[in-house]
Amino acid sequence: MIERYSRPQMKLVWSDQNKYDKWLTIEIAVCEAWTQKGLIPEEEMVKLRSATYDFELFQDILMKTKHDMTAFLQSTTAGLGDEGRWLHQGLTTSDVWDTATSLQLVEAGSLLDKELSLLETALKEKALKYKNTLMMGRTHGVHAEPITLGLKIALWWDEIKRGRSRLTQGIDSVKVGKISGPVGTHATAPPEIEAYVCSTIGLTPAPVSNQVIQRDRHAHFVTTLALVSATLEKIATEIRGLQRTEIREVEEPFGEGQTGSSSMPHKRNPELTERICGLSRLIRGHAVTAMENVALWGERDISHSSAERIILPDACLALDYIINLLTGVIENLVVHEERMLQNMELTRGLLFSQRTMLLLVEKGLHREEAYKIVQENSMRTWDEDIDFRDLVKNDTRVNSLINEQEMKDLFSYDNYTKYVDKIFEKAGL
Repeated sequence: MIERYSRPQMKLVWSDQNKYDKWLTIEIAVCEAWTQKGLIPEEEMVKLRSATYDFELFQDILMKTKHDMTAFLQSTTAGLGDEGRWLHQGLTTSDVWDTATSLQLVEAGSLLDKELSLLETALKEKALKYKNTLMMGRTHGVHAEPITLGLKIALWWDEIKRGRSRLTQGIDSVKVGKISGPVGTHATAPPEIEAYVCSTIGLTPAPVSNQVIQRDRHAHFVTTLALVSATLEKIATEIRGLQRTEIREVEEPFGEGQTGSSSMPHKRNPELTERICGLSRLIRGHAVTAMENVALWGERDISHSSAERIILPDACLALDYIINLLTGVIENLVVHEERMLQNMELTRGLLFSQRTMLLLVEKGLHREEAYKIVQENSMRTWDEDIDFRDLVKNDTRVNSLINEQEMKDLFSYDNYTKYVDKIFEKAGL
């Protein structure tokens, strides 16, 4: 991931140093397990515990070997004596690589969950603050009936909670290690070696493996990130839409001195939420690659490996970045409540069409007849710019059935907030 979209903690998780530190941790843990089995003498294990790798030497050796693991091992044994022979005892590259990758994914998942928790909190606070703030609900981009901004945000909050639950499942899916040798038979690394190592580093042994940890696990993790990013894009898209000049009900924060265009000084573009949408698309693309990595030849090939060097860190880095970005947008969201009321009045009372129809049905009309009466008046409002409420009040087919007080109650905005408390209670807000 480019520096622009890489935050420090997540960048550290996917750094070469963290990766190779984990390789060394696993190699030493394997040696500890062999020491417990009596293969490695304790006096040699003492020296192995102090083993380090030389990164510069590693890079030099890699130029010759073209193989990360052999270069790593040689750069480590260069600083050891005869005890160095015990490193990688009974292992294949994927024993170390895949197990270390699991540790990185668990670390990354933990950071993502913390960020989602902050977003969840920000959404909850805004949902409660604007719980009864009326605004126009839209379907197909057209005015439907009023909703509250709090309800809209509560919907997002509830979805982020589901995203966190899915992330927990995704982390659990990759929280496994594999120390089972070249094709998973444990012929060169008995199960107790694997059990010891995994217990030491906080993973569960994969029940069955071949040369690799199976990539359905990684696909589960990455597709979970993609699904979370889809929710972020959903929220960002709505904010972008509501910031349009002709709507302008909410705006993402725009700081003093910030510029929105190189040519038009008046511009206040929703560039933060647009960035969220763009990077979400990137993460979804990585999910497709992760699923294609599931099918490998025989007990393993490396068609997945080159792709994973990109998709695993980049999906985590991108999602970490856009979660943080959206949290800032929500925390500093600009809300134009007066504009919301103005927009509700744009259609001159048409938003009351369904309530009018339902009341006529309650008064004894057949639904088809009630629908026709309301639609006729609605079309006049659209075409002649006459207030729908006035048309209904003056329609003898209606006022002969509905008295003055009922008419007043019919056109009250309070009708659209009377169950908001119950919805919030149901949602756990």
